[in-house]
Amino acid sequence: MSDDTAIVGPGTTADAPSETVPRRRGRTTLLIATAAVLGLVAGTCTGFLVQARRAPTKLPSLSQPAVALAKGPGPEPLSAAQDHQVKTDGDLRKLLIARPKGTKVPDWAPENDGWLTLAAYADSLRNADDEFPSLIKSEFRRAAGVSWTESSTSSVQVRLVQYRQEEYLGAADRAGRWDARGTRSWPVPGAGDGMVYLFGPERKAGYLPFYKAQAAASRGDIAMEIWIYDSKPIPKAKIMDLAERQLERL
Repeated sequence: MSDDTAIVGPGTTADAPSETVPRRRGRTTLLIATAAVLGLVAGTCTGFLVQARRAPTKLPSLSQPAVALAKGPGPEPLSAAQDHQVKTDGDLRKLLIARPKGTKVPDWAPENDGWLTLAAYADSLRNADDEFPSLIKSEFRRAAGVSWTESSTSSVQVRLVQYRQEEYLGAADRAGRWDARGTRSWPVPGAGDGMVYLFGPERKAGYLPFYKAQAAASRGDIAMEIWIYDSKPIPKAKIMDLAERQLERL
């Protein structure tokens, strides 16, 4: 055995690392945490007991001015003549202008006793196949009309078309849909979207010239449509007079 090596203990040498023994701390930490929890619980209980012994505090009143009640009887309800809804929810045919005396009811008139079904109304329009689904989408409710002939070549059709208007403004949309390109047009006095149009003439070999006048406007949930057909020019005053008289009834 060399003199340079010193024996410290059985099986160890002086230059070997010494083993460190970890210090136990878990018990002290647990005691501190337990004391903190107990202190929190005790403080909460003390605060609750103090608050429970106190008299309830009255809340301040809301700052709101008193509303004075009106004296005397309330307003009278609108009469049937003044209530627009009473008029339009009644018999729609009664809002149509009367057929002039001396005129005849044409055999081709699409209305039945003044009423027009959705199919009959759509079929009386151009592009009936497209008009039918369009009227359903626009929430068509009902339609009424009156037709007459003044001579063998002159006829008039008046239509009142009512819409439900739960999601769409069907009446105003219908009144503004007519294409006035290539025509002469004028606004109807006193009607926001009311217009009259003069078309023609359309000429075809072997046939008389074809003239057409049209009026369109809306009042609430009702769209008004008027057509005049003739083989000779239609005066503006004639279609304007029909439009104004029909709107007055709405």
